[in-house]
Amino acid sequence: MVTSELNRRDFIRLTAAGVGTACLPKFALSLEPVMKRAIPKTGEMLPIVGLGTWRAFDVSPDASAWTPHREVLRMMFEAGANVVDASPMYGRAESVVGELLAETDTRNATFLATKVWTEGKDRGIAQMEESLRRFRTDRIDLMQIHNLVDWQTQLETLRLWKAAGIFRYIGITHYTSGAIDRLVEVMETQDIDFVQMAYSIGERAVEDKLLPVAAERGIAVIVNRPYEGGDLFNSIRGEDVPEWAVEAGCRTWGQFFLKFTLSHPAVTCAIPATSNPSHMADNLESARGILPDKAMRQRMIQYWEDV
Repeated sequence: MVTSELNRRDFIRLTAAGVGTACLPKFALSLEPVMKRAIPKTGEMLPIVGLGTWRAFDVSPDASAWTPHREVLRMMFEAGANVVDASPMYGRAESVVGELLAETDTRNATFLATKVWTEGKDRGIAQMEESLRRFRTDRIDLMQIHNLVDWQTQLETLRLWKAAGIFRYIGITHYTSGAIDRLVEVMETQDIDFVQMAYSIGERAVEDKLLPVAAERGIAVIVNRPYEGGDLFNSIRGEDVPEWAVEAGCRTWGQFFLKFTLSHPAVTCAIPATSNPSHMADNLESARGILPDKAMRQRMIQYWEDV
C-alpha cells in the first residue's frame, strides 16, 4: 500500500489547515501544465480536466462568500486548464461564474460551456439569451442540449447560432445510463461537436457503444460525474491506494478514479464539480504525468470489483 506518498485525505487535511507549501510533497506542487487532447472536428487543443459547477457554484449572491471559488478558478488557469461547464439548471452557477470571470478579466481565457434546458423554440432562445447575460459575454464556446430536452427543436436554434458565431461548438448531454441509446441515436444521425455523459470506473456502460461511436464520428466527449457524486470515495472509505497504482501516477484515490476515466482515448475532458481548492489541486494532478495503459486499466477494474 502507498504509505510514503500523500493520500487524498491527508492532502485535503493539510491544505484545509493552511499548511505551507514547503510541507507538501512535490506532486502536490507540480507546475507541469495539464495534458491536452484535440477536439476532433477542429483540432483545437482542450485541457483534459476542467471544472463542473453543479451545486458547487450555486451559492449566495454575496461575493464575499466566493473566496474558495476564486481560488479554484485561479488554480485552474495557473495549471493551464480552462474548461468551465454550467447550466441554467444549476441555480446561480452561471451568474457566479460570469461575475468571477469579469472580476479577473479571464473570460477570453476560458472555454465556456453551458446548456439549454427547456422545451419550445422561444423559451430556448430566451434561456440562451439569459445565459449570455449572466456570463457577461456575447459568445459561448460550447452550447449543449441538457438531458436531451426537446433536442430536435433546440438543435435547430443551436445550428443557427453557431453559424452566426454566437456558439463555437454545439452538443448534447445526459448523465444516466438509460439515456445512452438516445444519445447514440443523435450522435449517429446529427452533426454535433460534443457529447457529455457520466463515466467512471464504477459506471462503464458508455464503453460499449457511446465512446466507440464518438471516436468513429469525430465527436468530442466531456465526462461528468467521474466520482459519481462522491459515491466512489464512500465505497473505498478506510482503504489505502494500492501501491502498484503509482506506476500509473495514482497517489490518491481521486487520481486513481480520475486517471482511469481520462485514460480512455475517446475522452476529451472530464469536469468534476468542486469549489474546494484541495480537491481542485488533486483533480489537476490527475491530468499530469502519465495515464494508465490498457493493462493497467484492466488491473484497476479488477481491483475495484474485488474491493
